[in-house]
Amino acid sequence: MVCPGCQRHSPAGSPPPAQSINQRRCQGSEIREQKSRIAKFTLDIDQIIHNYRVVDNLGTTFAALSDPTRRAMIERLSHGPASVHGLTEPFALSQQMISKHIAYLVRARIVIKTKRGRESVCTLRPEAIKTVSDWAISYRRFWEESFDKLDVVVNQMKKEEVGDDRKHG
Repeated sequence: MVCPGCQRHSPAGSPPPAQSINQRRCQGSEIREQKSRIAKFTLDIDQIIHNYRVVDNLGTTFAALSDPTRRAMIERLSHGPASVHGLTEPFALSQQMISKHIAYLVRARIVIKTKRGRESVCTLRPEAIKTVSDWAISYRRFWEESFDKLDVVVNQMKKEEVGDDRKHG
């Protein structure tokens, strides 16, 4: 008998003996390799899912920030917690509409809403805004580097133009 993928333990054409210790070790090794491949695949999938969640959370955060009323609420909450009633006062919106905006901010995990007796209090979660900030900073670096490179090219072209004007002028 030949171990799958292994030619060491029994010569071709010989009668199948009882499974030797070496064959069992070989099979155990193959099982460990399969488990290792499965574990690696699982880790890869977990990483993809994690990245998807981060991107999805970022999209949800941007969607929440897209509305000027919600941005104004976040601005107010950046100074400290506020009651739902306190958030309603500056806007010409119904309590129901304000509640929908707050629910959207809660779903986006930008705001935490808690009960204090009969009053609901909203608190800003700065981590959610930091995620957006971190994302934007990475693109800012990219654009700043690109503009710096463009600046070098434009200055070089200007110098060449001046040199050409002197030759032809």
